[in-house]
Amino acid sequence: MRQRYQEELLDRCLHAVLGELEPEAMALLRERLRWLQIGAGEVLMTEGEPGDSMYLVVSGRLRAYLRGADGAERAVREMGRGQVVGEMALYTDAPRSATVAAVRDTVLVQLAREDLRALLAHSAQLSIALTRQLIRRLDGQGGRAPQAPPVTVALVPVSAGVDAHELAARLAGALGRHGPVAVLDAAAAGMADDRAFALQLDRLEAEHDVVLLVAGERPDAWTQRCGRHADEILLLADADQPPTLHDNETRCLIGRGQRAEAVETLLLLHPAEAHTPRGTRHWLDRRPVADHVHLRRGHAGDLARLARLLRRTAIGLVFAGGGARGFAHLGIWHALAERGIEIDVVGGTSIGAVMAVAVASGRAPDEAAAVARRAFAINPTGDFNWLPLLSLIKGRRLRRVIEQGLNELLGFDADAEDLWKGFYCVASNYSQAREQRLTRGNLARALRASVAIPGALPPVVMDGDLLCDGGTFNNFPVDAMRERRGIGTVIGVDLDFRKPRRIEQDEPPGGLALWRDRWRPWAKRRYRFPSLMAYLMNVTILYSSSRRREHQRLCDLFLSPPLERVGMLQWNKFDAIVAQGRQHAEALLDALPPEQLARLRSTALP
Repeated sequence: MRQRYQEELLDRCLHAVLGELEPEAMALLRERLRWLQIGAGEVLMTEGEPGDSMYLVVSGRLRAYLRGADGAERAVREMGRGQVVGEMALYTDAPRSATVAAVRDTVLVQLAREDLRALLAHSAQLSIALTRQLIRRLDGQGGRAPQAPPVTVALVPVSAGVDAHELAARLAGALGRHGPVAVLDAAAAGMADDRAFALQLDRLEAEHDVVLLVAGERPDAWTQRCGRHADEILLLADADQPPTLHDNETRCLIGRGQRAEAVETLLLLHPAEAHTPRGTRHWLDRRPVADHVHLRRGHAGDLARLARLLRRTAIGLVFAGGGARGFAHLGIWHALAERGIEIDVVGGTSIGAVMAVAVASGRAPDEAAAVARRAFAINPTGDFNWLPLLSLIKGRRLRRVIEQGLNELLGFDADAEDLWKGFYCVASNYSQAREQRLTRGNLARALRASVAIPGALPPVVMDGDLLCDGGTFNNFPVDAMRERRGIGTVIGVDLDFRKPRRIEQDEPPGGLALWRDRWRPWAKRRYRFPSLMAYLMNVTILYSSSRRREHQRLCDLFLSPPLERVGMLQWNKFDAIVAQGRQHAEALLDALPPEQLARLRSTALP
């Protein structure tokens, strides 16, 4: 009986990977495949060893690990049902590039090297189909490889006041628009032993895209079974309860971080009327989870976001840095929202990080823009240092703008994890000479670090390191969004409009000549040199600008509003810049093919 369900799954997987094949070609392939089953934690292949086979996951889940220079392993990718593993080594004769182990009991089919060569020699159709699969894999190495959505998801209560059955029913409804969903609790599973349960789970996985296992409130045998057989675990917590560890965690989910364990996501449940999450760090400090999601009770939009994250179809929005030009981000966001395109995760650098908070706050675009307009009513870069030993600008005004804006937007001194939507920002770690992605900790401090242009604004001290503007390393952090769990579509907004400017002079003029040239409004300027502030603000992002094409390629939808007449310090043009961004987005979205716009809209529906 179990073999029949696995055969059905294999047929679905082969058609998904190879497309429609002639019956003769499919029969030839099936003859060469060998069934393989490995247990949770068992290693399928080891980094550096010769590659003699490729595999197709029929059921279960695998995780790939790379060994770093320090000898420690880090997880880099997960593979689920219908994904091919190890094919690169067969084509290139290179050793295995990673160690791959089973997260839970996993069933695969194996195709050995000699069998692959025989198939390629006897069937042109199979040869084309397998080559197409290889091309997709090579394209995915550029950062757009599809993420494997979990098939079996366990809902495990980790605090009092959580109704896992009610949440499972609502989540099944939200996931159901992506495909059939089954819900299995202890009562429905009955008193089956492990073998009978495995057969039951195989049947459900063969007939459904997602199986939700509803664990109990106590660490009994059923709850342990849910954790052991899950691809991903949702820890359900009432955000108003104390963040202490629950018995389900200490007795059923012990040994976290080992190979044979599903990824855990903390799901914090809030009252329907909650304005902004609070105290999230106290929950995260106690749990080594991969991610967290905030969910208001009865809020269809939050539940739809969770469903998209689980199905790996969530939409990520990335905002680049660019001084006052960053106000255009607000207009672009407004145009996206008007067309029903819902954002699930948002990230940015410098002013892009500041505007990203507006999106992640859960406020409507008009409300968030009004807050930003009031916050930037003063010139945030106008308090110059008369003794510029560390920076030309004191940074006190900018700090006040950020803190007052966040307080009005969120209501308190929030952390980065206290936002309704997923958020990150990028800074440059001067002390360690590397990019630093900030997802936790004090939000105001993280934003000040991301906008601290070297030489212009004072750096920020964080954990003993000096942090400055993220544009030095990554002014348009699309790659960071591609690495986020659950993201299927990336919308990127870049502000780098600079065109090469020819300088007519052989040498820069002296300071007095420049001063005279700039302070004679009645005469045409002779010198086209940038101001010191503009020079400092632009030179820090030169490296990031050189990667523009690379980052643009990682976007599914790329926007770059024409802001040639807008300077990086023209803070007094808030409404005009917002309007320019909105007009650009409206024109681009209205010109999209109807099917592409429909896909963007469809992922947002609850």
